[in-house]
Amino acid sequence: MAQATRTIEQEFVETFDGSRQRAMQAMEIYPAGVTHDARYVKPFPIYIQRADGAIKVDVDNHELIDYAVGHGSLILGHNHPEVVEAVTAQLKRGTHFGSGHDQELEWGDWVQRLVPSAARVKFTSSGTEATMLAIRVARAFSGKEKILKFAGHFHGWHDYAVPGEKVPFDAPSSPGIPQSSYDLTIVAPHDDLNFVEAQLARGDIAAVILEPSGASWATIPPKPGFLHQLREITRKHDTILIFDEVITGFRWSPGGAQERFSIMPDMTTLAKIVAGGLPGGCIAGRADIMSVFEFRDEPGWKKIVHPGTYNANPLASVSGATCLRLVSDRTVQEHADAMATRLRAGFNAALVDRGIRGVCYGESSVFHVLLGVECSNMTAGDVRRPEGITHEALKAGLTGKIKSAFVSGMMLEGSDLTFGGGWLSLKHTPEHIDQTIAGFDRTIVRMRDEGVLAG
Repeated sequence: MAQATRTIEQEFVETFDGSRQRAMQAMEIYPAGVTHDARYVKPFPIYIQRADGAIKVDVDNHELIDYAVGHGSLILGHNHPEVVEAVTAQLKRGTHFGSGHDQELEWGDWVQRLVPSAARVKFTSSGTEATMLAIRVARAFSGKEKILKFAGHFHGWHDYAVPGEKVPFDAPSSPGIPQSSYDLTIVAPHDDLNFVEAQLARGDIAAVILEPSGASWATIPPKPGFLHQLREITRKHDTILIFDEVITGFRWSPGGAQERFSIMPDMTTLAKIVAGGLPGGCIAGRADIMSVFEFRDEPGWKKIVHPGTYNANPLASVSGATCLRLVSDRTVQEHADAMATRLRAGFNAALVDRGIRGVCYGESSVFHVLLGVECSNMTAGDVRRPEGITHEALKAGLTGKIKSAFVSGMMLEGSDLTFGGGWLSLKHTPEHIDQTIAGFDRTIVRMRDEGVLAG
């Protein structure tokens, strides 16, 4: 009887006590107790001790089906044996040479093989560094200073990426960023190509940068035909088009979204999968644009400065090269896509069957969950582009009590959906998906019964 009267939160606090204790300790070390904003969740985040395949195990020895998969970087799942073997062997040879090495050549070669726009490549240590560097390159090559981005699109945490990223899109969202950065970053409304063309016609914009999936890995999907039209407009106005493929790269297809949609951007930013689960990122693009990195003995030539202690370090290089070789087999993406489709359809069937408002939607091998909202094209099947929901609500996702109850409830059911959505991998099986769907059904019923969700 006591079990039946416990709320989701009460049961979660009792069940994940080891994580609770560590979260309390973390509060004395880190502001807000977390090392990444997305890991902040109430009543506290979980702590993991090991992982393998699609499963990770927390400090209380609970097995969890993992839909965070390294923030989307582990499309092969945790500890793929070939990646582990390559990294282990490299550890014995050295972790940091401070010199060029064969491993960086192999890694760069795989990026060039797979990414259509990668005539030349430069490695960084993260996705944020990649977008920051790409913007600098575009400015140097074009001689212009302004950048145009789209409302809700995420390009990291540097000064020129933050404007317009969070709701409300037209207001400053982060202290510490000078007004000059906002002045140089033009935020376009979602899908508004007329706005884009009017801005580019002014002649002072160096580049347009966007996630080809739509804002925050398909949270706000673009309208059909948008990407092709944007490519035409940027070409017409001789403006550099940057695809931020930090998430879509090697996930939407072996060659990323640009291969899947047959669109050639001028530049591409990559991270996550590109390094096989280790820290790493890169920019790639046209040879003439990337020439700004070259050392030239020419009067008046000024190159872009690009140091970086860990650029193309041997461990990330072997991990990345091994991963890219494996994901060049498109059955990896096809499997992950199929598992995501199965999960989205299963979640939606549960919502329809229970008469609870909400939707699970997404593209490729990603999914997003919204609860307590009305989706006008809701179906007990796969939803790719939800309709009847504002862009602001899509971007905000799960919030407040709904988010904390949902994440905690799904943890109790054996699935980590900390981000209110997630990514699928090669290692997720139909059995994993069906277990998660069953847990989702029980969780939304509990949330309804507790008054968190309306019936």
